[in-house]
Amino acid sequence: MPELPEVETVRRNLQSLVNGAVIREVELGAFTGCIAHPAPQEFAARLSGQRITGTGRRGKNLFILLDSGDDIAIHLRMTGDLTVVLPDEPRGKHHHLALLLDDGRELRFSDTRKFGRLRLLTPTEFEEFKTTVGPEPLEDELTPERFFEMLQSRGRAVKPLIMDQAFLAGVGNIYADEALFTARIHPLRPADSLTFDEASRLLDAIRVAFLDALGRGGTTIKDYRNALGERGENQDYLQIYSLSEGEPCPRCGTPISRIVVGQRGTRFCPHCQPAPVQA
Repeated sequence: MPELPEVETVRRNLQSLVNGAVIREVELGAFTGCIAHPAPQEFAARLSGQRITGTGRRGKNLFILLDSGDDIAIHLRMTGDLTVVLPDEPRGKHHHLALLLDDGRELRFSDTRKFGRLRLLTPTEFEEFKTTVGPEPLEDELTPERFFEMLQSRGRAVKPLIMDQAFLAGVGNIYADEALFTARIHPLRPADSLTFDEASRLLDAIRVAFLDALGRGGTTIKDYRNALGERGENQDYLQIYSLSEGEPCPRCGTPISRIVVGQRGTRFCPHCQPAPVQA
């Protein structure tokens, strides 16, 4: 599933590719279930003739800003894909929607597993939507002190907590494993057991993981592509997520362990990330 670096990479692509373009028409594919709000025909009618004035992102959610004040909110989920192409580019098997732009190009949405969703939000709906997502890890407002206070109020295991989008924006399975490994914190540690130093290390590790991935165009494990159809490069630099159980820890050589946490496969080093002490 695309996480913050992948969604931000696509946002930056779109900002340079489609900002200022006018949506001449919306062509719906056979699967209209990707449009969550409003009804597909209304969605298409309201977009026609609107100019794109910019892009935005909140956690894993991408926004295309329109001159009417409305915004298209897009959640790519596991296999959603946004690309800007010329009209003669063949449409793939899993193509679901195209925004036909005034210069002849098309902004297409495809999704193999059909989990991705698009919503057209009014300004009021947009503001309400943003409040449902937790703080952005890369913003200065999320200080180590604030992050520590957030963790101290939760007894939940730290990995699923930092992946909870209502708690913290943009973290998914890849970067949770990477950050916890860097910070030397076991994924099952109760969040409220972390010291201030550990919380500060974890926040720094999340930020470094995100910034490194952004600099490399995101992580492509299987499906992710940017808006130009290009793979990311960060998968070649992952510390632990790409390792199989039993492979040596890149830091100490201990065999890597794999468990399931919050229904997600989780890799960690049992030496570098000691298990929480049982009460």
